[in-house]
Order: sequence, then structure tokens, then C-alpha cells
Amino acid sequence: MLSAFTSAFRTPDLRKKLLFTVAIIAVYRLGATMPSPGVSYTNVQNCIKAVNENQDGTGILNLLNLFSGGALLSLSVFALGIMPYITASIILQLLTVVIPRLEQLRKEGQSGQAKITQYTRYLTLGLAILQSSAFVALARSGQLFAGNCPQDNPKFAIIPKDTGIPDWLTLTMLVITMTAGTGVVMWLGELITDRGVGNGMSVLIFTSIAARLPGEGWTIKEQSGWDKFALVIVLVLLIICAVVFIEQAQRRIPVQYAKRMIGRRMYGGTSTYIPLKVNQAGVVPVIFASSLLYLPQLYLQFFNKNDLKDYQVWIQNHLADPTNWIYITTYFLMIIFFTYFYVSITFNPTEVADNMKKYGGFVPGIRPGKPTADYLDFILSRITLPGALYLGLISVLPNFFFIWLNAKQYQNFPFGGTAVLIMVGVGLETVKQVESQLMQRNYEGFLR
Repeated sequence: MLSAFTSAFRTPDLRKKLLFTVAIIAVYRLGATMPSPGVSYTNVQNCIKAVNENQDGTGILNLLNLFSGGALLSLSVFALGIMPYITASIILQLLTVVIPRLEQLRKEGQSGQAKITQYTRYLTLGLAILQSSAFVALARSGQLFAGNCPQDNPKFAIIPKDTGIPDWLTLTMLVITMTAGTGVVMWLGELITDRGVGNGMSVLIFTSIAARLPGEGWTIKEQSGWDKFALVIVLVLLIICAVVFIEQAQRRIPVQYAKRMIGRRMYGGTSTYIPLKVNQAGVVPVIFASSLLYLPQLYLQFFNKNDLKDYQVWIQNHLADPTNWIYITTYFLMIIFFTYFYVSITFNPTEVADNMKKYGGFVPGIRPGKPTADYLDFILSRITLPGALYLGLISVLPNFFFIWLNAKQYQNFPFGGTAVLIMVGVGLETVKQVESQLMQRNYEGFLR
């Protein structure tokens, strides 16, 4: 990987792309640390310190805070990060299966994909308005930091009231600023995709997670000491090696194309393969499962902790505690279910078999048409099981780490789960793009 980037910096064209990508990342990190108008940066830091001292986590907000590089809990300009765009993309991808118009646009090629991208942008801004309003309301009530920052205390007032500006104007400016920040982040990601290296949105998520690693690692060292910290680092390296191995694993189904005469030219007669990845679903099942498991925590926030009923206490102890075995088991089973569900709607064996038959392709030993579709469905169901188990095990690793570290405060562990899946996946794809562009400029001749 290092040799690829070293060779890229020696190539003028690639060097410009890499430097442009670094410049966009610098702008993104600047916006992630810049407070929004009306927010007291000092009081926000006091709240973060109070949460750390009280050993009380903030649930799913830690996952979102990790994806935003710590910008969410600071209510900065780029507080929402790229999460509204990811949510909008997933929603549009699911709606493509349900709405025939979107299905038709997907099949139209580049022009149809451009329209779907435009719809994704509109939906992103709509989600950004809703999410920014929700986070501002949580900050206003003090629930953004799990009730550790009473807003009637001037030391913890995230949005001070004694500024001489009407409250409605301050809250409106906050929502507009955070929504506009989401639009700028989306634009920065598209700039990286067009003029930089790698997928822009993925690179920005990678940057946000990487920015949190030093602080989270130091927290583990402070809580558990150097011996456990060193052991965690060793385990992390082993986890990364395992993730790289599984992410690169694929089942290649051979495909043979028959020769066809079109006019005076002969086409076909080539051999290729269909690569079916073991982890065909990516990190989408983890996001779905995390979102659904946040609902019990969200439900409990509407009640006083001292006046909970029996079933609410059970929910608090078993479905809102990430170190509880019922929570871990439910999380694991939900990831397996959503892996099968997402793979079933994103890979259509019948459509793949029909396209192969249309262009004269067939799997050796399998008849074209429905037998090929049944064969692909059988292979896909076989390799989806280890992929689902892999996703589930990697995702619950943070829970086991914090049980082992005896940490009462649950933060999204940066060295396991979703963070490692995203960082390894983005790193591999970026290196592949750099190597492919290097190969176009440095290739050996046909004669040696």
C-alpha cells in the first residue's frame, strides 16, 4: 500500500489528485471543529467532560458522533457529517425495489442514475433538516449528553439564553447552519469523487473515524492501563487482518460466452466470471440493526428514570445496555436477518441470469435461464451465511471489549465493529483505485 502511494506521488497527475483530496479533507476537518452560531464551545467542552466523569454514555449518538469525527456532540457546522446522505442513499436503494419508476431509472444507465442522484440530494437535505432540528431540541433539553448537563446551569448551557437574541432566531439559525453544512459536506464528497482519489463520501467517513482513534485509544489507556492497552492494540491488528481477508474473499462463478456473428465481425467466445463477495451486504445491515436497537433507548428518554414501570426497567437493563447478553444476542441475530434481507433485494439472480442469456453467456454445466438463476440463488445463500456471521461477530466485538475492560461508559469502540469495517473497506478500495491508475501509466509492453 505504501509503495503504491509512493509511486503515485512520483506521477504528476496522480500527485495533483492526492493533494487535492488532502486539501478537501483539511476543509472538512476545519468545518467539523468550527462551532455553529449560538453554541457555547466552552460549555460544550464542560458537558463532554461531565459525561466522561459520570461514566454515562449517550447510546446511538456515539455511533453518529464517531461518523462525524466528534462534530455532532460539539454541534459544529458539519455536525451531521455524511450520515444524512448515507441514510438517503439507503432509502433510495430500498425504494428502487418497490417503486417501478425508480427501477426504470436505474436501468436507463447514466442519465437515470443522474436523476436518482438528484433525488438523493433532495432527500439528504430533507433528512438534514429533521435531524438538525432533533439534535438542537436534544441539546436544548440537555438530553444530548444523557441528562448530565442541566441547561438551567450557566456552566452547561449549550445554547445560552442571555445573548439578547430571540430564542426562535437562534434555533432557526442553528438548523439552517447545520443543514447547509450537510450540503457542503455532500459537495466536498462529490469533488473528491470527480477530481480526487477514491469515493468522496467514503473518504470523508474514513477521515472522521480516523480523527477519533487517538482520543479513544488514550481513553482506554487512562481507564485500563498500559498492559490492557497494548493487548487491545495486538487484538486490533488481528481483527484488521481478519477483516481484510474476509472483505477480499469472493466466490468466482465461471461464465462462458458463445461466439456470435454480427455483420462481418465475430463477437463472444470469451471466458469471465461473476464475483460473489462473502460480505455482499457491506455495513448496511449493521446500520439497520443499530438504528432499530436505538428505539428502546429513545423510548425511555420520554420518562423519568426514577418512575419507570417494571417492563420499562427490563428494557433499560436488557435492551438499552450494550453490555447485556440479551442486547448482544438480539443485535447479532438482527444483523444476520438484515444481511439476508439486504442481499436478497440488491442481488437478483433472475435478472443476472436473463442478462447472461441475452448476450449468449452461460455457466458451464448449467442450462441458461431459470436453472442458472436457481444455481446463482443456491450459491448466494451458501456464501451469505458466513458473511452474515462475520458481520455479526465483528459488530459485537466492541461489546465484548467493554465487558473485558470493565468500562461502564459505552462509547462506540473505534477499533472494532462498524469502524473497522468502514476503514478497511475504504482503504482497500482507495488503494485499488490508485493501483489501477498507476497501471494505466506504467505497463509493460507485449514484447519482452
